[in-house]
Amino acid sequence: MNRGRRFWVSFVALGVLIGVVAYLRQNNYAPAIEITQTIQKAVYKTIIVPTPTPYPYEDLTIPYLRQQTYKSSLGDLDQIDQNDSYTSYLTSYTSDGLKINGLLNVPTGTPPDGGWPAIVFVHGYIPPKEYTTLSRYVDYVDYLARNGFVVFKIDLRGNGDSQGQPAGAYYSAGYVIDTLNAYTALQSAHVASASAVSDTKISGPSTSSGQSPSSNININPLKIGLWGHSMAGNIVMRAWATKPDIPAVVIWSGAGYTYTDLVKYKINDPSFQPSELSSLSAGLRGQLQKLYGKPDLNNHFWHDLAPVSFLSDLKGAIQIDQAQDDTVVTINYNRDLMKYFDKTSVPHQMYEYPTGGHNIDGPSFDEAMQNTVAFYKKYLE
Repeated sequence: MNRGRRFWVSFVALGVLIGVVAYLRQNNYAPAIEITQTIQKAVYKTIIVPTPTPYPYEDLTIPYLRQQTYKSSLGDLDQIDQNDSYTSYLTSYTSDGLKINGLLNVPTGTPPDGGWPAIVFVHGYIPPKEYTTLSRYVDYVDYLARNGFVVFKIDLRGNGDSQGQPAGAYYSAGYVIDTLNAYTALQSAHVASASAVSDTKISGPSTSSGQSPSSNININPLKIGLWGHSMAGNIVMRAWATKPDIPAVVIWSGAGYTYTDLVKYKINDPSFQPSELSSLSAGLRGQLQKLYGKPDLNNHFWHDLAPVSFLSDLKGAIQIDQAQDDTVVTINYNRDLMKYFDKTSVPHQMYEYPTGGHNIDGPSFDEAMQNTVAFYKKYLE
């Protein structure tokens, strides 16, 4: 029983008490005082029932993450490249007090009314010590930016030169928090106008040229989507479950939506490098299973951890892309996810490509990127 309900139960009980005692005293009934004391003890006992303490590892769950505040802004913009379609900047933002680096590509030209549509681009697993901001996913980011989207490819904590310790995807909330703070950093880079939301302008720190990020770019705070690859499938799904009004989510070759699927299908990533972090993650996974048993959506913890438990809350749309010959993450992860979405009213679709492997490269790359751009144009423009 929550505190508000206990209050009203107590209030009604006291009212009954007053009425009973008044009646008994009117009739000179001797035990009236004794009855009064008995009822008071019962009422007071109800009032002081303590609120249950948080359960272990609650901070990993979607309901807990929904209660937190996410707020950030872009740091200095250091221009590193420019072509006929977009300008590239190195920049950063803060997340949990950590400085997280990122690559920001901004289309050339005048933004549409309300600002540019934008995408928070979340990378898959790369050994954190090998990761650099300018490496990997170059063609992916280029394709999206050339089609009129601001693309913010974030590094995640502990990857490359970003501060903090690598968090791992599935049994930590760190990367989810980094994604949500990156989202708010893009929302803050909005130049308010008569046709835009009046209270969304939050100027970031000054650049070396004396300009703030929001004077260099203008992002529509209502038209920002997520893109995630591999382990980031789990990250962006949990971020979306935390912030259900995100309008568009694309996942390439993702995994880990129910946590029972991780047990069933596992992941075969030859690039994975065992480290102290992976040992800690395995230890945490073992601890969670010791406390709550193996993943089971009927268990309150695993239910609250899994993003599929919150699909009915989602306001946006999702597209999945995956090659059938992916040997790292079986395509069954995403076929199963589509079955969950089939039970909802959330717009969803999945494209399967005969070849392309885990990164959907080769001949399938252009087709997958065309499908991705078409999806974002439908839901973000």
